[in-house]
Amino acid sequence: MIAYDADFFEWTQEMAARLRAHDIAALDWENIAEEIESMGRRDYRALLSRMEVLLTHLLKWRFQSERRSRIRAATITEQRGRIGLIIADSPSFRRRIEDDMPKPYRLAAAKAQIETTIYSFPAECPWTFDEAMTCDLRIA
Repeated sequence: MIAYDADFFEWTQEMAARLRAHDIAALDWENIAEEIESMGRRDYRALLSRMEVLLTHLLKWRFQSERRSRIRAATITEQRGRIGLIIADSPSFRRRIEDDMPKPYRLAAAKAQIETTIYSFPAECPWTFDEAMTCDLRIA
């Protein structure tokens, strides 16, 4: 058996082949379980990261109305689409993200302060998940 820490890619291929062959005795159970858990955490971190980018641009959209542009609207739309894809793949994330909105919001507010020199962003996220995903983006 190829060692997990010797060549990760080869290990994944070998474990996949053994799973397909129902070769239960030859599976590296502990590392397989660890990798499956890790995949879920990675995907959720990707969702939080996308939410941070979305919230950063929504803050700039709301508080810098004179700088609204199609490019900023496109960035917001892109992040919403990518978040939607992550949620479609893992619907249980939808329940978690609402409670976790403060995490990406804190990072978004800090980033927006640096990028705009506006220091009066709300202390708490002004949007629910649904509002962040659907609020209006009219330029005028």
